Amino acid sequence: MSERMLARTEKDGITVHTDTALRAAVGIAVGFTERTGGVSAAPHATLNLAAHVEDDPALVDENRFRVLSALGAEPFAERLTTAEQVHGTLLTRVHRSNAGCGARALGGRGPIPATDALWTTEPGVPLMLFYADCVPVILVSEAPRAIAVVHAGWRGALAGIVGDTVRAIGAELDGAVMTAYIGPHIGECCYEVDPHLVSQFSNMFVTIPRASDRLDLAAAVAEDLDRAGVSRERQWHLGICTAHNTDRFYSYRAEGRTGRHCAFALLEPRS
Repeated sequence: MSERMLARTEKDGITVHTDTALRAAVGIAVGFTERTGGVSAAPHATLNLAAHVEDDPALVDENRFRVLSALGAEPFAERLTTAEQVHGTLLTRVHRSNAGCGARALGGRGPIPATDALWTTEPGVPLMLFYADCVPVILVSEAPRAIAVVHAGWRGALAGIVGDTVRAIGAELDGAVMTAYIGPHIGECCYEVDPHLVSQFSNMFVTIPRASDRLDLAAAVAEDLDRAGVSRERQWHLGICTAHNTDRFYSYRAEGRTGRHCAFALLEPRS
């Protein structure tokens, strides 16, 4: 594996944190969006990508198309696949039969139900999940090519959804070696919770101190990845707190009713 890192890029007003070297090397596009460059009005201003937050669905569809266009993925707009995120632990593999579920906020097939992690080996099928404080994780296997997008709230993180996704893909794909990209999420600095919840995490993860009223989701996810075989050297953490940066990202904890940014991944078709 060559060195991987995320760079903050801007095209047509859309800001995305993406790995340009990965795409150039193996044709895998990944990205975490910021909240500017879209058409949604307050409280969803402006690049809200989620259909479940009482935004105008026509505006959500326009925002999604703008993101796909900025990433050079607009030819695959009808195969965009999203999920009905429920803060659970279910992982769904995306095949040709369910590709395109949830592509549009207005009409079309609904999102894949009750799912918080999507993965695929199908080229030309963009995966997109939505966030406003929870931890976005993109998993990549370069050979064989595979991608996953995971939504890890505290329930999913505590249950080990990220590590379980790594193991599930490894069980299906012989020789898959995963790299993880961890996007913007609420930081320990701003995530004040019941000490009992911190204690639950401390029982599961040695990196979580027991005597605290603040929770470090990134530390739990990093340890979960490490246990699943994704070493710290293969993890890239963006390290941006959403609650501290509401000018750039959505934060439910800081704002209440608001929009959602996304994590995105695509296997580009090979000629």
